Amino acid sequence: MSHASLKSIEDASDTRLSILRVARELIQTRSYLGLSFQELADRVGVRKASLYHHFPSKEALGIAVLERSVRQFDDWVGQLGGSPQVQLQAYILMFRDVLGAGKRVCPGGALGPGWDSIEPGLQQAVRRMRQRQIDWLTVVIGQIKRTGTKAHATPAQVAAEIFAVCQGALLSARITGRSSDFDEALAPLVAQLNLPALP
Repeated sequence: MSHASLKSIEDASDTRLSILRVARELIQTRSYLGLSFQELADRVGVRKASLYHHFPSKEALGIAVLERSVRQFDDWVGQLGGSPQVQLQAYILMFRDVLGAGKRVCPGGALGPGWDSIEPGLQQAVRRMRQRQIDWLTVVIGQIKRTGTKAHATPAQVAAEIFAVCQGALLSARITGRSSDFDEALAPLVAQLNLPALP
């Protein structure tokens, strides 16, 4: 393969990654239904037609954003250490700090409001992202000796609750623009699970 061909492949890969990054940001701040290919092209610095070279449809782009989010989650989980409680606290902080409580919502959660309007393939990608997190949370919660009201719920039930509360808290904080609203919404769950207080 020639040097020019290699450079072309690298450029295409860089452009694809830039498209995915900007598309994720737009989905998180404007929702999937509010994602405009023209604005995306303008922000990335390419022609709108170039987007279709990398992603043949808006659905394909949305699926790619979610699949990348799952890979990033898996990479993040792979680097986590500490006790199960510390890992759960890190999960909550990931929602608050990495996803940007008060400024953005989760890319999967951003598809909820227009659920009946999005394509089945994209709905499946959202479900896969949710299930990946629920599966991990279930394992972590299963390692914790629980007391109080959460002791009678199965680890899968508690995992679903944590995921739902984090999603809802992100949405609430987005409405007000205050990350402190995220912390307030999570405080009862953090206390019930005997997790370290959020910094």
